[in-house]
Amino acid sequence: MAVVNGESVSHPTLIGSVQRALRLLEAVGAHSAGAPAKQLAREAGLPLPTTYHLLRTLTHEGYLRRENGVFVYGEAAGSIGRAGAERCRRAELGDALAVVGRRVGAAAYFAVYREGEVEVVAATEDPQRPPVEEWVDFRTTAHAHAIGQCLLAQLDEQARKDHLARYPVQSLTPYSVRCEDDLLHRLDAVRRAQVAYEQQEYALGTVCSAIPIQVGSAAATVAISLPASDAQRLHCVTERLRRMAEATLTTLAFSISI
Repeated sequence: MAVVNGESVSHPTLIGSVQRALRLLEAVGAHSAGAPAKQLAREAGLPLPTTYHLLRTLTHEGYLRRENGVFVYGEAAGSIGRAGAERCRRAELGDALAVVGRRVGAAAYFAVYREGEVEVVAATEDPQRPPVEEWVDFRTTAHAHAIGQCLLAQLDEQARKDHLARYPVQSLTPYSVRCEDDLLHRLDAVRRAQVAYEQQEYALGTVCSAIPIQVGSAAATVAISLPASDAQRLHCVTERLRRMAEATLTTLAFSISI
C-alpha cells in the first residue's frame, strides 16, 4: 500500500503470470510468419524457462500454434480478434442506423435471418424516437412484425415451412394475421412490392415497414417504426429509407451478416 498526500492508496492486485503471458502474445503478434521461443523470450523480456512454460500452456489452450519451429497465433487468439472486429462493425452499423433514424425521423433497425432465427443485429436508441419494446420475442413472432415478414418473404419454401412449423402463426393484437394462409398471401405481396408494411400487428400504437437489402446469400432487412399517430408518414419515410439504405448501409450490413 502506497501513501499519497498523506493518504494510503491501495494498488490493484496484478497477476504476474498473466502479464507475462500477454507480453508473450504481443511478441508473437509482432511476427506475421512466427518466431522461435528464444527470440520471443528476448523480445518479451522473459527468462527462457518461463517462456517455454508459457508457450506450452498457450499452445495447449489454443492461443498459439507451433509450426516448423516457430510460434504463431492459434484459433483461440483468432476468435478474440474476430470478436473484436465484429463488435467494431456492429458499432459502425449502429452509428449508420442512428444517422438514418435522425434523417427520416423514425426508429431504425437492421436484422438478418441466420441459422433459422430472426436476429435483430442493431437498432437505434434515440429517446425521441424509441424503438418498439420487445414484449414478445422477435424470433418467435416473425409473422407479426414487418422485420420478420420481410425476412420470411426472402426464404425459400422449405426454409419458410420449417420456420412456421417451429413458430406457428398466432394473433398478438386484433390487427395480426390470423392464420398461416393469410400470412403466405401477405408474403407474396411483400415479395412483389419489395417492402413489408405492418400496422399495429406486433404492438398496439406502432406502425412499421421493412425493406430487403442485398447482403450476399443471407436474408436481411432494414426497417423503421413510427407511432401509429404518424401512420400517414409511413410510405414516405419508407421510400427515404430505401434510398439511404442503398447508399449507406449495404456494405456495413454485408460485413455483419456473413
